[in-house]
Amino acid sequence: MNIKSLLIGSAAALMAVSGAQAADAIVAAEPEPLEYVRVCDAFGTGFFYIPGTETCLKVGGYVRFQTDFGRDAFGASDWNSFTRARVTFDAKSDTELGTLTSFIALQVEAGNEELGAGIPGSGASGDLYIDEAYIELGGFRVGTFLNWWDNDMIGETETASYKTRFTSVRYVYDGGTFRAGLSVDEIPNYYDAIAGVGNVHNDFGVSGMVAATLGGVNFELLGAYDNAAEEGAVRAWLSAEVGPGTLEIMGLYASGYNVYYNAAEWSVAADYSFKATEKLTITPGAQYFGDYLLEDGNDAWRVGLTVDYAIVDNLNLKATVNYTDPDNSDDFVSGFLRLQRNF
Repeated sequence: MNIKSLLIGSAAALMAVSGAQAADAIVAAEPEPLEYVRVCDAFGTGFFYIPGTETCLKVGGYVRFQTDFGRDAFGASDWNSFTRARVTFDAKSDTELGTLTSFIALQVEAGNEELGAGIPGSGASGDLYIDEAYIELGGFRVGTFLNWWDNDMIGETETASYKTRFTSVRYVYDGGTFRAGLSVDEIPNYYDAIAGVGNVHNDFGVSGMVAATLGGVNFELLGAYDNAAEEGAVRAWLSAEVGPGTLEIMGLYASGYNVYYNAAEWSVAADYSFKATEKLTITPGAQYFGDYLLEDGNDAWRVGLTVDYAIVDNLNLKATVNYTDPDNSDDFVSGFLRLQRNF
């Protein structure tokens, strides 16, 4: 055998071995493509798509440290400090019937023993509770959420509601310039039991809202009826851009004790909010009460000042001080100092 034949034979053997090894080689599977979180801008800032779905989710909330002072808030105690943590989950998706929304707000308080008052979910120290949880579709909303009476003026001087969180069924028509809504609210018996009115079982209330926005002028009219107490309340609110700030005027009336409003038989309030600097907002306010605390002949008046300061983005300081002078009892000072980090 010559050298040429030997080389050809060796090459053929190597090719056969290589072919056999190639046939037995293990081929690694291609990695699955990763689906990164996508921004969802259809419902505003902060929403993102839940991976694998067409549902958009927004997570938010705040951490608040606050010190309240004044006997009208705490009875025998003249001050109280507490910390609150709030986390919200807002999920939205488009459907053939409109936007489908589910919203959850969880809160927990520390150091707030005075606020418990024996009412579940009131924010007593260590009490983790659902502040809001509801489903909304096409203007209909069902669940536990804050009523329209929770919306009040810019400052922190006026008293414009009593209880504002109910388990309800409501419908809102929103035409942009004009809005109207009707809500049927469950009234737990422990609210009316405090005042000694109503039945020992849960009852219901009905609340309604009409509102309009024209240019820089906003108007809202609320009406409510507490079936347990067989009493009702009405509130009218007007705000307008005046000069460098916003002027607000409010009028209220209650036929008697009810869970929506019972601070007075009638009342008028006003405040004016203006930006003193880019970060500082000042809001002086005043309110007059006819038959304060629903006591005949016990009129009262209140003046106050609220200051908001943006320390940095999403970190705000708010302070308010109010002076109240009732006819049938001693005058007093109340207010709070609050530091809040939003996210």
